[in-house]
Amino acid sequence: MENKHNPNCHECLRGDASSCWSDLPQDLLISVLERLGFTDFQRAKSVCSSWYAASRNVLSKNNQIPWLILFPEDNNNNSSSCTLFNPEEKHKLYKTDDLGVKFPKSVCIATYGSWLLMQDPRYNLYLLNLFTHERIDLPPVESQLGTIKVERVLDNWFLASDDHYTSKVKGITMRSPVIWIDEKTKDYVVLWGLWNCSVVYAKKGDTSWNQVPEISSCLHMVYKDHKLYFSSSKNIFTIFDFSGEIPQQTFQCVMQLFRFVLGHRRRSARPSNEWFVDETKLVVTVAGDVFKVQRMIRPRSGIISFRVYKVYSSLGIPKYEPVDSLGDEAMLLDLGVTVLVNEVDGLHRNSIYFSGSHGKKKKDIFIFNLETRKMKSLQKLDCSSVQLSRARWFLPSFTPT
Repeated sequence: MENKHNPNCHECLRGDASSCWSDLPQDLLISVLERLGFTDFQRAKSVCSSWYAASRNVLSKNNQIPWLILFPEDNNNNSSSCTLFNPEEKHKLYKTDDLGVKFPKSVCIATYGSWLLMQDPRYNLYLLNLFTHERIDLPPVESQLGTIKVERVLDNWFLASDDHYTSKVKGITMRSPVIWIDEKTKDYVVLWGLWNCSVVYAKKGDTSWNQVPEISSCLHMVYKDHKLYFSSSKNIFTIFDFSGEIPQQTFQCVMQLFRFVLGHRRRSARPSNEWFVDETKLVVTVAGDVFKVQRMIRPRSGIISFRVYKVYSSLGIPKYEPVDSLGDEAMLLDLGVTVLVNEVDGLHRNSIYFSGSHGKKKKDIFIFNLETRKMKSLQKLDCSSVQLSRARWFLPSFTPT
């Protein structure tokens, strides 16, 4: 058989056609690629056009291996880069390129794929891609369409009003912000809770923030597969379909989603072994099931545990089924989703990953195993407690060039 040079292969460019990796049979290439972890899979795709073509036929664990992003300890130090940790490569940390002059003064409030939702000191919002450095500016926060009106009076002072009241406030509390963006078309949806009044959203092309009708008092939100899963502090759970021009409510029920706040007197009066619900969040699984996740705390010791329930409706009545196992999935509580994992991913199956405190340990990333009910810290990272408190999980996506 005659060996032909492939102009897209590094071996062929060096004149060694006899060892040209691009000539490997496609079924053999696919078999090799299927065994790679996320990082090596991304590297292999870049070898040549033949390898990239083979990668298109590989379901590489949905490419949903979460990374951790560590921001500079002090945004006043003008550092325009951050540090990335990949669980597959436990002893490596990556540093990003310069992310622009606006980055050091901004904070990240949400992630989707390799995109960050950033907020600057004047409460301006923009989307930023970690790897391509693309940036999308979002409408001014004071440009509101709906019953709640917002007016900027100074850089960080606003007037909020409706038909019944007017209030002057410093800053805007953005509750449970979530984003989604299409890597190719750059279509996007950004949502956040406006104080305790309403939930607002903007899509590509919008010049103002639209208010989602008939919901308020935002407690927690998850956005997945063009659906918004919303819980309110009034114990209402709602699902909206965002696939059309206007969001449509598809489900609503009463759900116990309260957060129990402990006062000093109450904390000291309770026995140390009694559990309290500290926080309740929504999580959407790979299959699209909805979980109610309660973070439990023993006030005196600060020990944390979790209870997980699958939420479903029977004859219009909400039901809660205890969940004892996540199977081959891991839960990223801060993102509100689960991801598939295997032995090469560096993640632990049937576990909950969350940031916060546990016992005497403050500001860390923890792993809670649902089977053993035991907690441990993520491996020791070379960073400060401040960086850990700001750290965020993201699901990297590398767009081919």
